Amino acid sequence: MGLRNLAYTVYERRVSRALPKERLPQHIGVVVDGNRRWAKLAGTPAADGHLAGAHKIVEFIDWCAELRIPTVTLYMLSTDNMNRSEAELEQLMEIIGDTLDRLAESRPGGRRVKVHPVGQPELLPEPLVAKLWDVTTATGSIPQVKASARGRGQSEETAVHVNVAIGYGGRQEIMDAVKSLLRDAESEGKSFTEVAEELTPGEISGRLYTRGQPDPDLIIRTSGEQRLSGFLMWQSAYSEFYFAEALWPDFRRTDFLRALRDYAQRQRRYGS
Repeated sequence: MGLRNLAYTVYERRVSRALPKERLPQHIGVVVDGNRRWAKLAGTPAADGHLAGAHKIVEFIDWCAELRIPTVTLYMLSTDNMNRSEAELEQLMEIIGDTLDRLAESRPGGRRVKVHPVGQPELLPEPLVAKLWDVTTATGSIPQVKASARGRGQSEETAVHVNVAIGYGGRQEIMDAVKSLLRDAESEGKSFTEVAEELTPGEISGRLYTRGQPDPDLIIRTSGEQRLSGFLMWQSAYSEFYFAEALWPDFRRTDFLRALRDYAQRQRRYGS
């Protein structure tokens, strides 16, 4: 191990020990941005950047599992990204499929992952849709880690719930929730006036792709961009945001720990 790597290891351990476990986020959203720029800077094809980003996703989930963070949402492919060239999309879909397989495997220390797709599967090629449902089914019976289990040794509750946002758009998600609400109202014989008078935020939340899950406490975006790009638009109303300069393939455990330290030091005000 070189001196620089040794210094990073010592620094990581110090920051990790200093993190107040009771102030770690319960749900982290991540905009995995910068794969193509990483490849361009390296002078390699875009597929190499996507592959490096896929390796980082698996590594990142292991970091979350180590810290007993129960829920993670990964923004892997937006609806806007579907406009890329056919050749790049084909390679990207294959890499995403391989990443899903790797997430479904046992993690170090017996940790496991529960995969839940969020987005519009009808936009994706059939082989990837089949892979999504196969992995979702295969991991669905694994119990999820609970916040109350933090601090214990690895027990029967060892899974991280991972939402994979593929073919996802935040506006479309809200539209789909409203459409579902209106269809339900019609089946119940309600008028538009009744729907309007009875409408609550909970009526929308209960029809989102992430329904039944806690909203993200922290959203991380890499590559220096400071915008959400439609990611979890409804759910992020009271989220804290952390923007990292590193491109996603270069995002280190040190960077992650710094994000968690920054989050733990904030005073959340929930709208004020």
